Amino acid sequence: MPPKADINKAGWEQSDFPILCETCLGDNAFVRMSKQEYGRSCGTCARPFTVFRWNPGTGMRYKTTVICQTCAKIKNVCQTCLLDLEYGLPTQVRDTALALQHEAPTSDINREYYAQNMEGKLEGNRSLLDSGKAASAGKEMLKELARTDPYYKRNRPHVCSFFVKGECKRGNECPYRHEKPVENDLSKQNIQDRYHGNNDPVARKIMSTHAVNQGLKPPDDQSVMSLFLSSLPASATEETVRTRVLQSLPMIQPAQLRSVVYVAKSRCAFVNFKDRASAELAAQAWANGLDMDSERVGVRWGRSKNSTTGKNPGPSTVPQPVAT
Repeated sequence: MPPKADINKAGWEQSDFPILCETCLGDNAFVRMSKQEYGRSCGTCARPFTVFRWNPGTGMRYKTTVICQTCAKIKNVCQTCLLDLEYGLPTQVRDTALALQHEAPTSDINREYYAQNMEGKLEGNRSLLDSGKAASAGKEMLKELARTDPYYKRNRPHVCSFFVKGECKRGNECPYRHEKPVENDLSKQNIQDRYHGNNDPVARKIMSTHAVNQGLKPPDDQSVMSLFLSSLPASATEETVRTRVLQSLPMIQPAQLRSVVYVAKSRCAFVNFKDRASAELAAQAWANGLDMDSERVGVRWGRSKNSTTGKNPGPSTVPQPVAT
């Protein structure tokens, strides 16, 4: 007679091997791992799961899985670093480029229930993400930003806290790094924000740097909250432009969009936002252009009301967008 199942463990996760990226796994093909069933609670859904621990290489720190496999499959991320498995980028960068909606709940009440229901849907599937219909501009952006080789430097030991206080006496035998920690936004991350792609400082730095490299550096004038779209399709209308803008920016609420001014004669449009943060996020998402009806739409920042010099963002026959 088979043993009775423990009802207290209903919904808990068991696994034989973790879901890891090449960087976290390390350069040793024969890495040895320790396995502990229900060793800790998942950092996102709070369900107990099987924890793996291993050393990715000589001189590296021991690494461990921090989220369960169900949560990893939902977002298609590594169980340890929480970076996308295909591109090696933060989820906020990937979701912004591919215009993916954040599905996983963040509240303590719903996230465990959601994870349990997702297990059935994930049977035989790698993840729930469907980027097959994603715009080519977004995929092009991810290919440019993706890391082609493993970044093993990410596995280095942590900074020695005794060295920081000037009390470490181990010298060269100390397994931790002897250097002063850098205090900035990149050092203030948490699992929830990194997993869900909310206010991730690493993602913000990657996207803002890429936008600047693509010629979309935000104007110094903080009152500029408009973007100029050029080379729109001949079939475009004000309504279709508005719809496409909102579809490509699922992280922005419709209320944050002030107006869309479409100029049919020159096939261009001015997209005006209510706040500067939304305008900058849109510029980062459209750094490689905006796809609309199989055509690539050009994107530039608008001009300030006080601007009297410099190149116009659009054709000279079109009134220029100004801060509103």
